[in-house]
Amino acid sequence: MDILLAIILGTLFGFVLHRIGAANPQNIINMLRLKDFHLMKTIIWGISLSSALLFLGLTLGIIDPTHLSVKSSYWGVIIGGGILGLGFAIAGYCPGTGLAGLGDGRKDARYFVVGGLFGAFVYMLVFAGLKNTFLMQKIAGGKATLAATGNPSFISLIESVPGVIVALAISLIFFIFAWKLPNKTDNDS
Repeated sequence: MDILLAIILGTLFGFVLHRIGAANPQNIINMLRLKDFHLMKTIIWGISLSSALLFLGLTLGIIDPTHLSVKSSYWGVIIGGGILGLGFAIAGYCPGTGLAGLGDGRKDARYFVVGGLFGAFVYMLVFAGLKNTFLMQKIAGGKATLAATGNPSFISLIESVPGVIVALAISLIFFIFAWKLPNKTDNDS
């Protein structure tokens, strides 16, 4: 049942990525070059709305905090994130948009997905040699969140304020930022 739900949600997510133009790498490159803010506004607005809904659901008891999964923070994540960001800027794809591009039939997405799988394979081969290095040392206790989730398994970096207040404040900041981004693109002039 879990895999069926994952396939359905993944398909819906890919559909949304395609509809907002994230399956086209040129749109992502234009966003990263600050030439077209449409995609950036959509992403920031999506983060704002989903954060607010998540913490409202947690506060109202609709969402069980034990179902949350927080990934550990460690130095390798920061370095890996930098490498991913560099590849994102060069290729115009991240793993999700690459698969959406593949579903869209884009030839460049095929190379991106194969390259990503090859990178994951290489990581699997070298992991044993990396796991005892500084790259795998936890940061801030490992599984930490900014706002309290109600799950005692995760350290909260802001414990003195209820998690829903922190999340709604961050959501509001993101919403205002997305709203203030210019609508006009370089292509409009």
